[in-house]
Amino acid sequence: MSVAQPVPDPPEAPSPSSAPVSAGGPPPALAEPTRRVGPWWVAGISLANLALWMGYFGPLQVLLPSQAAQISPGGKETALAVVTGAGAAVAMLTNPIVGALSDRTARRAGAGGAGRPGRSPRPWGRFGRSGLAGRRHPWTLAGALAGAGALVLLAGQSTIIGMVIGWCLAQAGLNMMQASLNAGVPDHVPVRQRGEVSGWIGIPQSLGVVLAVVLVTMVATTVDAGYLLIAALIPLCALPFVLTTADPPLGSRPPFDARAFLRSFRISPRAHPDFFWAWLTRFLMQLGNATATLYLLYFLADAVGYERLFPGEKAEDGLLVLILIYTAAVVLTTVVAGVVSDRLGRRKTLVTVSGLIGAVPAVMLAFWPLWPVTMAGAAILGIGFGVYLSVDNALVTQVLPTAEGRAKDLGVINIANSGPQVLGPVIAGPIVAGAGGYPVLYLVSAALVLLGAGLVWKIRSVP
Repeated sequence: MSVAQPVPDPPEAPSPSSAPVSAGGPPPALAEPTRRVGPWWVAGISLANLALWMGYFGPLQVLLPSQAAQISPGGKETALAVVTGAGAAVAMLTNPIVGALSDRTARRAGAGGAGRPGRSPRPWGRFGRSGLAGRRHPWTLAGALAGAGALVLLAGQSTIIGMVIGWCLAQAGLNMMQASLNAGVPDHVPVRQRGEVSGWIGIPQSLGVVLAVVLVTMVATTVDAGYLLIAALIPLCALPFVLTTADPPLGSRPPFDARAFLRSFRISPRAHPDFFWAWLTRFLMQLGNATATLYLLYFLADAVGYERLFPGEKAEDGLLVLILIYTAAVVLTTVVAGVVSDRLGRRKTLVTVSGLIGAVPAVMLAFWPLWPVTMAGAAILGIGFGVYLSVDNALVTQVLPTAEGRAKDLGVINIANSGPQVLGPVIAGPIVAGAGGYPVLYLVSAALVLLGAGLVWKIRSVP
């Protein structure tokens, strides 16, 4: 891994944000990072993100569609839209709220000696240098356990209402985990390294799709077993990062004011226009992606006719092939794009390029719903999304309004990820059901992606 200088003892390596600050400067947890993070830190957060994305995509790509088809064969599209839409609504609320709470999380007075007269406080609390005394890691671990428990609950559901409840609880837990993990980059990584690190972190987002689909289709051969397997892996993959990397504590918790807490979620577009444009860019590009991928399994079965082309195989097998092609393309491009953006410092150009590339496969599927075309589209989409993953994540961290509210602000940004999961079914469902079918659906997807890629140029503070 080429992300940083090696350090003598990776698990004990200090966080860049733990560097001393000058008298009168911000506390270590809020200081702008200046030292490059090491390979151990990058590997740990990448593994935790792999767990997160397996938790999202195992259900979204295979388990939820299969479960909905078993429960309601004649209305599977509507049932899936209801379940995923409700879960996305929960995600939109959970992520920024938990982010704001983690921004305020401080260790208890007296923990590890803090606040005891006559004794020097140990900077990492009673857990030594592990982050369980910090701001983010307790939320990461709690979210992993809550999300895993909800997936176990989902495994036993036999009604659509039960699926809605289970998936909403899973989204709440997983977004708790995501809110704290997302803040890791601006908390610990200097700006000059953020594109590269975002690239490494972006790989698990795509690799998580592959592993999740392989696990729930080949290792676990039933829907119930798939949920249970993913549930077991989530906390296991999160623990190394939580237990072996530093997480500087806030030190003292500011007084809680309910009105001020609620007002903090309103970020003025006039006061912070670049944050607004970054949010809108991501929302449109993710909306285009959501409208195109929600019914991909059904597209393979009904439009491409995968099961007719390959007797004895299921549409899920074709989906796995597409995901493998897509993931290979993402892995080949995302770190390279991040490094290039770090060195050139021109993130907006690469976001636009990624949007132009990403619109191509949508147009291809609109006019040629053929299996070879679909495979080519998966490769092209992987290239475009690989560029987008690293560069846009780095760009967003450079337009956050305040250091004190990094996780909360990234939670607001995450609404641009989860919001399209709510709006996507509203747009895609009627189109697939009769307002033009899959050709119109994919043309709408392309238009949304292109609009988002163009609006990134409204951002002024980032080249």
